[in-house]
Amino acid sequence: MNPVRKQRLLLVLLLVAGVGIAVALALFALKENINHYFSPAQMARGEAPIGQKIRGGGVVVPGSVKRDPNSLKVTFRISDGDGEVEVEYTGILPDLFKEGQGIVGTGKLVGTGKLDENRRFVAEELLAKHDENYMPPEVQKAIDKAHGTKSGDQSDKAYDTPSYQQESTQPVESLQPQPSESK
Repeated sequence: MNPVRKQRLLLVLLLVAGVGIAVALALFALKENINHYFSPAQMARGEAPIGQKIRGGGVVVPGSVKRDPNSLKVTFRISDGDGEVEVEYTGILPDLFKEGQGIVGTGKLVGTGKLDENRRFVAEELLAKHDENYMPPEVQKAIDKAHGTKSGDQSDKAYDTPSYQQESTQPVESLQPQPSESK
């Protein structure tokens, strides 16, 4: 083989190996940072992995919120209409957190056994919905799947914008400052 060809072949092989290593490292890094979403029903049925960082969400079950008076620890139950799971969170709750409202959290599922009653979701971060019309898409999809129905129009399908960004129901005239009356 010609020495120039041999050098080119070696260069191409090194380049391909370098790109392969870079892709493998990128995929490994992405795998470590991906948080899969699981509904309360999936967590209760044992479909969610125990001890691995995941995302979970649902509607806070009314009457289930219990606060520890000596710390910032809060426990409550979330449901998607098909299953329930207990959530444990230590920290300051979001301002918009309340019973009967949708939340999404990031954390780990703990417990032993496939269908253990002591299974609970230990959240590191909680996000609450920000108005009465918006529901996190993952939570809405899980609720729709549990009930076997399609929910009401939550967004403008043509532009994929949430309903809270659509037109205001307040008339435009009422938003304009009114001139003061003078005598």
